[in-house]
Parts: sequence; C-alpha cells; structure tokens
Amino acid sequence: MSIGNSPEDERPFENEHVEADHEEARPSIGRALQQARIAAGLTVDDVSSATRVRMNIVHAIEADDFSACGGDVYARGHIRTLAKAVRLDPAPLLAQYGDEHGGRPAPTPAAPLFEAERIRPERRGPNWTAAMVAAIVAVVGFVGFTMVRGDDGSSEANVAEGSTPGDSASPTTKTKKPADPEPEPSDSAIAAAPQDKVTVRVAAADGRSWIAAKDHNGRMIFDGVLKQGDTKTFQDSSKVHLVLGDAGAIDLFVNGKKIEENFQPGSVERLTYTKGDPEAG
Repeated sequence: MSIGNSPEDERPFENEHVEADHEEARPSIGRALQQARIAAGLTVDDVSSATRVRMNIVHAIEADDFSACGGDVYARGHIRTLAKAVRLDPAPLLAQYGDEHGGRPAPTPAAPLFEAERIRPERRGPNWTAAMVAAIVAVVGFVGFTMVRGDDGSSEANVAEGSTPGDSASPTTKTKKPADPEPEPSDSAIAAAPQDKVTVRVAAADGRSWIAAKDHNGRMIFDGVLKQGDTKTFQDSSKVHLVLGDAGAIDLFVNGKKIEENFQPGSVERLTYTKGDPEAG
C-alpha cells in the first residue's frame, strides 16, 4: 500500500504556482496607473486637474476599486483618460479590465422590437391623427400666406406715400462697415507689454503639453492641454505661477524675452515669474 501523493495529485499544485507567478508578473490596473503617474512626476491633484476626474475616483482606481465610477462604461472611460494623462498606452489596461470584469456587455438586439411592430394588427377605424395634422398644416399655411400678402401690400403703400418726384433716381443706401476682428496677440504686442505687469506666453512648439497657470493670489487662470502649434498668454499685476506637464515641448516668453532653458522632454516643471523677469544679464 503506497502512502503519499501520486504524480497526478501534484500537477494541480504546479499549475496553481504557474498561474500565481503569471499574476504577480502583471501589475494590477490601479498599480500600473499609480507607477506611471509617479514616474511622470505628477501628483493625484495634478492628474485630477488635467483630466477633470475627481480626486476620490483617482485614488479609488489606483486602489483597484472601480465602484465609484458608476458602471463599466464610465470605468473604461476613466481608465483611458488617466492612462493618457500619465503617458501610458490604455489598450492593455482596457483589455485587462475586460478579462477581470467579463468583457464588454452584449448590445441588446433590435430585431424583436421590429418584429413586434410588424405583427401588430392594423387599425381599421379612421385615422383621426392624420386628419388633425392635415387640418393644422392647412390653417398654418393659410395664416402664413395672409401675413405675407399683408406685408407686401403695406410695403407698397409705404413706398407710394413716401415717394416724391425727386426720388425717382436710384436711392443711395448707407451700409455699415463690418467691424474688424480683434487681432491675436503678436510677439510685438508681448514685447511692448506694460512694465507694471508680468506677461508670460507659452507656446507648444515641439508637441502637446498639459499647462496650468495661476495668478499671484493662487487662483487658477488656465488648466488644459495645448496641442502642437497652440499658444497661450497670461498676464498678472505681479506674479504668474506655471506647471508644465511636458516642459521639453514648450517655448517660454516672459515680458517679451525668450527664456533659454534646456527643459528635458517629458519633464514636469513648476515655475514662477514676476514683472522683473528675466533678470538683466
């Protein structure tokens, strides 16, 4: 009589170890987003401001708690938005979410609805709704026709009463000249910025970047993403605070002068400029 486990009894334990090693090799969705955020030098507040996702939801997702999202559709949208904000490919995370939460829900087939409508018995009585609609259309058309005829007659009468023998010549009408559109702020306008204020222009020259700007009181005056080629100009009486999500893609002009800084691509920079910047020399 043999005592101990047979080879067949040991195989399930080996498979469980392989599966456990596979799970440990792949981080969870929340852990992957958290690591990418930290690697990008961003705080939860920075990500929440850039994506408009509330801070409590960002914390919950990083803890792999998706109950605060309000459903699978919103959870997928939040995962995609947060992944892009921390420069992470959202496709693998969405696939992992589908594996862990049963994939996308199947759409409701529309065929039964059309079938039910097709087999509904026809009404044999008079179609009063169609008759009422036709009557309303006829009344509206008659009223509109009467109003148009009345306007034409009154216009002709006004012309006849107001005309004089000297008016037979073609009248000259005064036309309003359209107002010229306000020009965009140019480099020369920034160079001529008032000395009693600080003027900062941010240009996304080499790519897109998330930008946040606050005034001297700490109030947010801009929070968003600049696409490549976009510019934003900020002005304050004494001080402008900036946060550049990708400083390497940005050109800065302060009080009409370009700031020569060797910002690295992907680096996050927090900067403050006053009306005395840049310093002479």
